[in-house]
Amino acid sequence: MVTIGVFDGVHVGHQALIRHNLQIAQRFDLESVVVTFEPNPLEVLRPDDAPTRLCELSRRVELIAGLGVELVEVVEFDADLASQTAQEFAQAVLLDRLDARHVVIGHGFRFGNRARGTAETLREAGLAVDEYSLLGDVEPVSSTRIRAAVAAGDVVEAAAMLGRPHEIAGVVVTGEQRGRELGFPTANLEHHRRAAVPADGVYAGAAVLDGVRHPAAISVGTNPTFDGAERTVEAYLLDVDSDLYGRRMRLEFVERLRDTLAFDGVDALVAQMHEDVAVTRRIMG
Repeated sequence: MVTIGVFDGVHVGHQALIRHNLQIAQRFDLESVVVTFEPNPLEVLRPDDAPTRLCELSRRVELIAGLGVELVEVVEFDADLASQTAQEFAQAVLLDRLDARHVVIGHGFRFGNRARGTAETLREAGLAVDEYSLLGDVEPVSSTRIRAAVAAGDVVEAAAMLGRPHEIAGVVVTGEQRGRELGFPTANLEHHRRAAVPADGVYAGAAVLDGVRHPAAISVGTNPTFDGAERTVEAYLLDVDSDLYGRRMRLEFVERLRDTLAFDGVDALVAQMHEDVAVTRRIMG
């Protein structure tokens, strides 16, 4: 029982499609398989216009597997795969590689060179096909809509479509260390260059380290009070006083608190940081 897609973000629509796969697999005593592509095909086909990533591959696989899928098959998307006809893809990947017999796809799913493959193409290849309509309200839930919400800083709306807070992950690296001087040591996150980073501002959220969530006040921006030029993502972890450099961390954005502001001096900035931390503590419990 195979489901195919990029599944960037593994949002609520993706989750519904994958759960439908699981239901059919259970009914017919089949192995549940999800096929995902890495990188996103658009990064190969139209690299200058490729979308940002809602989560990295490892996290995507983790989220899909967490739904109960028995196998997550990662297919490398490159120029050779892009040139395959829909019939060639169905034969090489679905039939030969996965020995598929039944496929669940989202309504309107297209695949193969020039996106000419349809549900009918799969049926002609000898596969049973179930077309499933993804969840949505007035507009269907989509990774595109989620990216737009994140880019606008509307992390509450993004979370509603994702089924969890929007997040980015990376490694903690050395920054300007200005926060430490102000009494708020922050962890500077080095993330994937295509990560979907929320709009500049300050957010209440959480930092996940080794599976443990810590409330965190997160700042995205250039630090205009100090005439900063580089856009950074920094998190002040509440009640955590340890060296985080070199550690892998995931940040969850729960609520946007305010815009990034340029303050008239350090005292005004520190006073606002105290307020940001207090509000974060109330929101995150």
